[in-house]
Amino acid sequence: MKMRLVLLTFLWCGASLLAQDYFPDNDGVKAKNNNYTAFTNARINVTPSQVIANGTLLIQHGKVVQAGTSVAIPENTVMIDLNGKSIYPSFIDVFSDFGVAQPKKAKSQGRSTQYNPTREGFYWNDHITPENNAIAKFKYDDKKAEELRKVGFGVVNSHIRDGIARGTGVLVALNATGDDADRILDDRSAQFFSFKKSIAKRQSYPTSLMGAMALLRQMYSDADWYDKGNSDTKDRSLEALISNRSLPQIFAAGDKGNVLRADKIGDAQGIQYAILGGGDEYEAADAIKNTNAVLILPLNFPDAYDVSDPYEANYVSLADMRHWNQAPANPKVLADKGIDFSFTLHQLKTPSKFKASLIKAVKYGLPKEKALAALTTTPASILGKSDKIGTLKPGSYANFLITSGDIFDRKTTLYENWVQGQINVISDKDQKDIRGEYDLIAGGMTYSLSISGEPGKLKSEVKQDTNKLKSKIAYKNDWLELSFETDKGEKRYRMSGRTYESTENLSGRLILPNGNGSTFKAIKTGALADKKSESAEKDQKPEVVPVTFPNVGYGYTSKPRSETLLFRNATVWTGADAGIMENTDVLVRDGKISKIGKDLNSSRAKVIDATGKHLTAGIIDEHSHIAGLAINEAGHNSSAEVKMTDVVDHEDMDIYRNLAGGVTTIQLLHGSANPIGGQSAILRLKWSESADDMIFPNSPKFIKFALGENVKQSNWQSFARFPQTRMGVEQVFINYFQRAKEYEALKNSGKPYRADEELEAISEILKGERFISCHSYVQSEINMLMKVAEKFDFTVNTFTHILEGYKVADKMAEHGVGGSTFSDWWAYKFEVNDAIPYNAAIMAQQGVTVAINSDDAEMSRRLNQEAAKTIKYGGMSQEEAWKTVTINPAKLLHIDDRVGSIEIGKDADLVLWNKHPMSVYAKAEKTLIEGAVYFDLEKDSQLRESIKKERNKLINLMLKEKESGGKTQTPRQNKKERFHCDSL
Repeated sequence: MKMRLVLLTFLWCGASLLAQDYFPDNDGVKAKNNNYTAFTNARINVTPSQVIANGTLLIQHGKVVQAGTSVAIPENTVMIDLNGKSIYPSFIDVFSDFGVAQPKKAKSQGRSTQYNPTREGFYWNDHITPENNAIAKFKYDDKKAEELRKVGFGVVNSHIRDGIARGTGVLVALNATGDDADRILDDRSAQFFSFKKSIAKRQSYPTSLMGAMALLRQMYSDADWYDKGNSDTKDRSLEALISNRSLPQIFAAGDKGNVLRADKIGDAQGIQYAILGGGDEYEAADAIKNTNAVLILPLNFPDAYDVSDPYEANYVSLADMRHWNQAPANPKVLADKGIDFSFTLHQLKTPSKFKASLIKAVKYGLPKEKALAALTTTPASILGKSDKIGTLKPGSYANFLITSGDIFDRKTTLYENWVQGQINVISDKDQKDIRGEYDLIAGGMTYSLSISGEPGKLKSEVKQDTNKLKSKIAYKNDWLELSFETDKGEKRYRMSGRTYESTENLSGRLILPNGNGSTFKAIKTGALADKKSESAEKDQKPEVVPVTFPNVGYGYTSKPRSETLLFRNATVWTGADAGIMENTDVLVRDGKISKIGKDLNSSRAKVIDATGKHLTAGIIDEHSHIAGLAINEAGHNSSAEVKMTDVVDHEDMDIYRNLAGGVTTIQLLHGSANPIGGQSAILRLKWSESADDMIFPNSPKFIKFALGENVKQSNWQSFARFPQTRMGVEQVFINYFQRAKEYEALKNSGKPYRADEELEAISEILKGERFISCHSYVQSEINMLMKVAEKFDFTVNTFTHILEGYKVADKMAEHGVGGSTFSDWWAYKFEVNDAIPYNAAIMAQQGVTVAINSDDAEMSRRLNQEAAKTIKYGGMSQEEAWKTVTINPAKLLHIDDRVGSIEIGKDADLVLWNKHPMSVYAKAEKTLIEGAVYFDLEKDSQLRESIKKERNKLINLMLKEKESGGKTQTPRQNKKERFHCDSL
């Protein structure tokens, strides 16, 4: 009792010293508490790697004075004996919104869309708000602070979670007794960014991930230009961005792919972001390691799916099942790779779930030292505050936890969380722990009693024989209150008693159901009986299924590599002057076609018997929307600055399906939401490789233009954006080309100019460095764009769709533009009513280079059959028909020197068909890209069996999880949207 009075006196005095010392005190005599507090006989974790056994921690004025085994104790010291207990630095969350008012979602105004900014004197885009400061919206909330302190946090870095450039954060100590002058450790702690636009602003641009990336690039470019004094007007957003450059930079990415995208943005600016992940980084650990970024990891491990209903179980994809199984190992995988990371409460429903998730990560192999670093030293390092927080070194804030033992043991109790030298009691460390198994004697009967739960929140279970009775328990300040009911609730027994250190048994007063008084006794029979014994739990290692490339169904355990292959005795469709060669051998070496001829030999080659089979070049789809995370940036009438290479989805199952259909290369095109769309990505469908490794090396530059109903927005009744007519579409082109000419002239003048990513791309068209693929239908508009191009002295490269191409084929040939069309689509909207299936053949007869494309994920894997339709509709020869999906699209994409035909020296992008390649019965047995087999029909059968077995294993693991009391979620179908030109 005496020690408690001393401690209370210390705390009262300590609170007064937190007030700013130059403030007048009109409430009493000024006094400064210079006392020390020494915590002795504790296991002190000074840092994750420095542990002092049976040590002393000395603090004064809210700071650590010393920690060690031989600490000199001053006379004016309050002594606290922590024999058998542990001390850890309090935790730090660098990605919080604690105490910061978050914006409210802007009210919807129907179909009305806002294209222009709403602010003057700030950046042109409302989602760029680096001038925002979290401190201006900060209000300390002790109720929420208490929730955070209860799970071990002492400091949080809070910010406004809204917008693309979000402004600065505020670093806050969760000090319950001080004021903001004490708590605010830094009012400009970091600068925050994301790919998500503000919910409070209605400006439409950007509408896509690629738009957000382009906006960030332009923002940084504009800041550099502004910083050099080139602007005649004041921009408070850019000034704030420039002013905040010296702060830590934190980027909210949210998943493995966006981690890599954010790092690319940073690399281009010489910025190393600390990046918020999403828990799936284990799938791209090697690539993330190469970023050198420090990650901020949420511990939001998914619950198992309730797969007890076999029909509902079918809804859950293998990828989602795997993520449930693999996600808890994410921190362990990253730690093994040497990737630094911190933990955050972000995405957890409540802070109370944090401890279980943290312990789960450790159970899945995360070393405890790494786990502690992720909560202390790493977040402190991210914030540049390692000298003040995150450790218990001299001079650091006295932010520390007192626990009953190892903080990563689920049975460990957190007693106190000290923040800036101020105590916050979580559980009374001096209170006796009464958890265990008892024989309860009450009212002449003996019952079994189990007391479990956390020390501050106990649970009781009372049984009469095997019958569980309704019970309730409360325990505080060594006083126990217990009640239970018998006879279906008709009889209620109420007990109250005080516990004593001298005995493990419990006793006290009992009130019987009839109101008479008596006594009860609970005799302890042993420790709490776990469902699993301690040793069994330690020995049991979670079973984690292997990661594949990509980590979805039909992913590969190893990435294909180029082989030396000899295809013997095939029917070879060269697509060149040699035509179709019967009973011919093709040798593939070093990713190239090495030899073509009869009776070839190579001692090192793997021989493939192709007798009765057909070998062709890989199919090329000039117009595709598979393998994209987004298709349209619809926020402006021109989005020439956006890049499809930014949003390649290397995990799209349609890549694998296309390989099974013999497709090896595609042009991933922007959609047709605006007259001037985004820059294309030419991809090789290298299933198992990263998005970057799928991009065709040294790709020619392309951009998507569009004509017709979509760009004038007649199909979705939008009236806010220019253009609204086909005439307006022409004026958009003329305006942008004229601006690009003037921009290029300014660049070449040597005068200062503002670099503009949009006009840079359009200037490349005028210089012949970038080619246009134009979505088109109606002959009048086709003529219009050719005339606009001729006015500005360039040639349109490709009209895609071009379903009225047969009407203007002679003019197309004269202009020099190619046509990439459907084989037999028509009448699916008004502007294609005049389409005919003879279109491709008629254009080809006029000398136009013609390709058959898909624009559809389902059609793209049957382009061999689409090519065959040109034989029926127009009488093309077999060879010319096959060229519409091989060498002709290669010519349109300017890659025909590398792919599209079987010729010596070209890349070995090949398909081996079991039958005539344009037969409806033909199957691709092997599909090669640069000599590596990316699809194999025999391996496909093996994968199907492997997937069945893995699904069954994961289902059984989830059933076990449910049976053992684990939480589950309802099965759901998580299907990727298939994109088309007009997908928004």
